[in-house]
Amino acid sequence: MRDNEVVEIGPGPLDPADVVAVARRGAAVHLTDDAVAAMAAARSRVEELAEGAVPAYGVSTGFGALANRHIAPELRAKLQRSLIRSHAAGSGPAVETEVVRAMMLLRLSTLATGHTGVRPSTAKTLAGMLNAGITPVVHEYGSLGCSGDLAPLSHVALAMMGEGPVVDASGRTVPAAEALKQAGIEPVEPTAKEGLALVNGTDGMLGMLVLALADLSMLLTTADIAAAMSVEALLGTDYVFAADLQDLRPHPGQAASAANLRAMLAGSGIMAGHRDGSCTRVQDAYSLRCAPQVAGAARDTLGYAATVASRELASAIDNPVVLDDGRVESNGNFHGAPVAYVLDFLAIPVADVASMSERRTDRFLDVARNHGLPAFLADDPGVDSGHMIAQYTQAAVVSELKRLAVPASVDSIPSSAMQEDHVSMGWSAARKLRRAVDGLTRVLAVEILTAARGIDLRAPATPAPATGAVVAALRQEVAGPGPDRFLAPEIEAVVRLVADRTLVAAAESVTGPLN
Repeated sequence: MRDNEVVEIGPGPLDPADVVAVARRGAAVHLTDDAVAAMAAARSRVEELAEGAVPAYGVSTGFGALANRHIAPELRAKLQRSLIRSHAAGSGPAVETEVVRAMMLLRLSTLATGHTGVRPSTAKTLAGMLNAGITPVVHEYGSLGCSGDLAPLSHVALAMMGEGPVVDASGRTVPAAEALKQAGIEPVEPTAKEGLALVNGTDGMLGMLVLALADLSMLLTTADIAAAMSVEALLGTDYVFAADLQDLRPHPGQAASAANLRAMLAGSGIMAGHRDGSCTRVQDAYSLRCAPQVAGAARDTLGYAATVASRELASAIDNPVVLDDGRVESNGNFHGAPVAYVLDFLAIPVADVASMSERRTDRFLDVARNHGLPAFLADDPGVDSGHMIAQYTQAAVVSELKRLAVPASVDSIPSSAMQEDHVSMGWSAARKLRRAVDGLTRVLAVEILTAARGIDLRAPATPAPATGAVVAALRQEVAGPGPDRFLAPEIEAVVRLVADRTLVAAAESVTGPLN
């Protein structure tokens, strides 16, 4: 946990930056007085229903296809515990800590709206686990994305009861009861409706969407940096990125991307031939000339996905819900379609931006297209292979990204004896988008590694100050052109420099903030 970084959880919507802070930086959470009051008011209504004779789904009935079974009052606490235990049925590898923390935070945010009917003490247990760094073990498989992310959230709820495995703040996998005791947290004994309220939401897929949005915002800026370096080292022109040309097609993402390219290439000595008229080439290949059109379209898609995420962050997702007038009503808001669609949608531009990046890399390696650079950028072509196989690695990732762009949300397998006869598969869409984001990071890293070598090989011509700053930052970790050497560690080093924003920061040290 970072000192002094606290996210306030009230009845209102969460900020995406707060999700990232809690999920990735271990920021603490604090339930506001308004949230506690809202939960207490809704809880009183649930307790009235629990004591009454009128059937209420999830309070005095079974779940899903068993909703017609009336549950006697003395069995209702057992009903909630049984729900959590039976639904904690995930399988496969454990998902990442940041994903689980994001999911826990988002469920806490919904509880804090006062529309779920849980006791404030139950929400405080969840907050306490976040603050103590206790992360339930949640598995890769188990969610159909409708009634939300049931199995993943059930593993969280199980840990709140002191059951199942968790990862503690030191990174050890231990029994939940042991971790809770060490942190001074009392396990929850769920009462009427609480089991259902803890597991019925889109929090897993939404958490992964919010994290992906943060990553892709940075990666699309990085894609512009990579494109600028490639345009420069391949002796392309930046005239096509002029603002008045971009204005003829007023997509905001395209304008932002072109502005980045202009800023990155300003003052380039390598491109002097285009300034003095000595270069006679009139058009560059599409992968150079159309970079802002593709990266810009990706930005606009990202913008739409961010809009959907903001709406979901303002939602109170449960079934049934406690309304402000005291009614408790069943609904279908747990269906993950809105989130699932944009998770799938984002995988398409991720694949396409990566595909264009790979095509620029390939141009560097072919003497018929690289305008005077050595074959494969090798020190002694034939003896040395240069970046020949780095492009193979890039191409393998791009091929995988194309497969990951196939949507998950078009699939549906009926469940719960046909009561849940249409599901979103949003969790699956989120899992493949995470893999796609990692793949794009790696593809851009290979392009930047290759373009930096191309820029160095243009010496004594000098690069633009901004692209030069990126090359200089890269050279702190990776040596310049020379005989063949073990290439895999160099690729991984650049992957880290992309992921931790070092290369964006290097560019912005010259240009100022990029889009």
